[in-house]
Amino acid sequence: MDMFSLQCFVAVADTGSFTKAAIRMKRTQSAMTQQISNLEKQLQTRLINRDKKVGLTQDGDVFLPYALRMLAMYHEMMDRFKHPELDGEVRVGIPEDFADRFLADVLADFSRIHPRIFLNVQCGFSINLYEQFKNKMLDLVLVKMTSPEDFPYGVEIWAEPLVWVGKEGMIYKKNSASPIPLVLAPEPCVYRSRAIEALEQNGIRWRMVYSSPSYAGTIAAVRANMGLTVLPITMIPEKLVKIHDFLPPLPDIHVSLIRQNSKQGPAIESLIEFLLRRLKQSKHSIVSLN
Repeated sequence: MDMFSLQCFVAVADTGSFTKAAIRMKRTQSAMTQQISNLEKQLQTRLINRDKKVGLTQDGDVFLPYALRMLAMYHEMMDRFKHPELDGEVRVGIPEDFADRFLADVLADFSRIHPRIFLNVQCGFSINLYEQFKNKMLDLVLVKMTSPEDFPYGVEIWAEPLVWVGKEGMIYKKNSASPIPLVLAPEPCVYRSRAIEALEQNGIRWRMVYSSPSYAGTIAAVRANMGLTVLPITMIPEKLVKIHDFLPPLPDIHVSLIRQNSKQGPAIESLIEFLLRRLKQSKHSIVSLN
């Protein structure tokens, strides 16, 4: 199966537009349409609706995860055989919750492909990681923010809503005499600041009942029914649910990969390309599940 056709299909699925996909792939719109048509002929099914609003058909939704896996395997093979002797150290900063949920397997796969590259991984809050990055203590960082312009030289990977999260079955009443119990990380956590800001803007009383810099510690406290926390919608773990009730909406959280404003050597460039590819693949997977 032609890899370029698969890339064109994923670009249309990602952008929701033949025009935007053509710009991304540096091809004409007619060339993009022809690539998708060839792919549909090969599979003998329609993958993309070409009505006023471009979107995947039911078969297109089924095919997308296969296309992403095939492309991931293709790129992994090319990484392994085109650059088998890459070595050196790469210093990476990652928020703990993202390391726990998304990146452990990704980094392990990269190390398997390039065993001579030493990955020095630091976990912490986005603001602290960015300070280390500015001081040249890290080569690249993955950060969470509420607006992409918060950090320069970033490549946005995805955006998703922040939501209130609690134990299933719990109900919080607007006129209750008790303030909303919160389980949040300490400052400068972006989740914490957005949660408190939303409550105070809506005149809702709150109190901090538990604070931990550890993602695992926060989740354990919420599972123990100590209070509510705030998480991206795709990071709600088992046995916890989104709490609607009367709670105010929260802003989207943006996830970006920040790099130095210059080429940084083959080992770092290879990891950047690998992370962007795999994280965007993860984005498609987790969005399709929510």
